[in-house]
Amino acid sequence: MTLDDVAIARLRAAVLGWYDRQARAFAFRGIHDPYAILVSEVILQQTQASRGEPAWRVFMARFPTIEALASAPAADVLRQWSGLGYNRRALNLQRAAKAIVEQHGGQVPDDLAALEALPGVGPYTARAVAAIAFGRPVGPVDTNVRRVLGRVVAGHGGIRDPGQPMPPRDLQGLADALVPAKRPADWTAALMDIGATICRPLRPDCDACPVAVECRFATANMHPRDAAAARTAGRARRRVAERAAPYEATNRWLRGRIMARLSAAPGDAWTTIDAPLGSHGPEALAAALSVLRSEGLVETNGSGGWRLPAD
Repeated sequence: MTLDDVAIARLRAAVLGWYDRQARAFAFRGIHDPYAILVSEVILQQTQASRGEPAWRVFMARFPTIEALASAPAADVLRQWSGLGYNRRALNLQRAAKAIVEQHGGQVPDDLAALEALPGVGPYTARAVAAIAFGRPVGPVDTNVRRVLGRVVAGHGGIRDPGQPMPPRDLQGLADALVPAKRPADWTAALMDIGATICRPLRPDCDACPVAVECRFATANMHPRDAAAARTAGRARRRVAERAAPYEATNRWLRGRIMARLSAAPGDAWTTIDAPLGSHGPEALAAALSVLRSEGLVETNGSGGWRLPAD
């Protein structure tokens, strides 16, 4: 499951040529500030780019420098993060900012090991920052990239097809080897765009794909079977969804409502949160508050008052 130099050259030309014509426009693309890129990548870890871009703009306006983020009250950071979900990302981002200020003189490190040592920064985010901010020839592997490269090289589409998924270490090695030395940022964005808009999980549009000729998944004519499997899987998911509890009954909804209520409280005021909250009774509310407290997202005065962390 490898590509020779000629195939790699063709793949690079096809991907970058398509990107030059079809790249999605986002405010965080084309910038060179490593701090701004780090913020965008943390936001995009679990948020779609279309939702993440406006949040990134607002966050950067509130915390324009890494020092501003590092020195801000944690409650302010969480309030600014409101609506993005997975609030631990916000605290980890601030902890990373503090580590950069204290350990790296306020400069985002360009070394992969140093980047991965930052709170909340794993292999993907470290490589994304290294490639986009510093032009390092490393290949970030997220869900989209894993799917695109897995299909191109191994013919593995992920849905009842004969191709076998590549082991993570092999896939990462391939991703790093494919990066063109002169355009690592564009290459990274291009693979993500192809994965998000063309090489979709269930209904890949192989006819529109710039690398279909090079792709083992497409040339093996797997996509009709994939589409049929997708319809079957879609019907099964709809049946499960119809039986599933509504979102308002989930713990994620409850956590979100708690954080929203505390974010709306003025300053450092203590807020009482009483049950029921939606359909959630006292036990569920107490359990959710306890977990949020253990994660450092809320604090209590011990007398029924709650607030976002002061520091």
